[in-house]
Amino acid sequence: MMWWLMICIVFAFGVEAMTGFGSIVLALSLGALVYSIPELVTLLVPLNLVMTLPLCIRLRQHIQWRLLLTRLLPLMAVGTLLGQALLPWVNPDWLKLVFAMLITWFALRALLKSQALALPTGIANGLITLAGVTHGLFASGGPLLVYALARSQLPKAQFRATLLFVWLCLNSVLSLWFLFSGRFEGQWPALLQLVPAVLLGMWLGNRLHHKIDAQRFLPSVFAILLLVSVILLVTSLQQVAG
Repeated sequence: MMWWLMICIVFAFGVEAMTGFGSIVLALSLGALVYSIPELVTLLVPLNLVMTLPLCIRLRQHIQWRLLLTRLLPLMAVGTLLGQALLPWVNPDWLKLVFAMLITWFALRALLKSQALALPTGIANGLITLAGVTHGLFASGGPLLVYALARSQLPKAQFRATLLFVWLCLNSVLSLWFLFSGRFEGQWPALLQLVPAVLLGMWLGNRLHHKIDAQRFLPSVFAILLLVSVILLVTSLQQVAG
């Protein structure tokens, strides 16, 4: 099953290298067909650092520091800690079901191209915090954060670089948490095996960012995401019902 996870990572991390979000949420959606979500999260969070660190260094001139330091990082950090605190109290089957519903909603909204008005600051901040909660639970705060910032009017390069830095910070904290809690025990061989897939995805995605209009590419990504999330939703409902 490792080969399937490597393919998922090349695809998912390539999408994030191109757009600034989507690596863990896509890899979780595809990988959860054969792996458990907790196991995948333990692998994907540190692997995300392998990609985001070099990209953030390379794209540092595009990072919007004021937005990061005054809103994104504080609110996402609070939400992430809350999500991690809730994790031991969540049933794994229900966790997978909620995750599938979240991704189905996000994929449908993206495909329908809903023209929502700009969000009030309070609602936007609430969604950013909730994005942190989902990041703490699933290591996948991207969908809600992107939704909250959809009307930010940031140019593509700034949007990508700023989001990548958010994931670098949050996943660094989560990786340290995993390290000191012993969750990496027995996972190091798998992590090392998957690093080449991350690097390949990063290289491909960065090239595509400069050559392909991301707005034309994303609909196909969301269509695949919707298909996989529906499969996850059906299997999760069966597990909960059983």
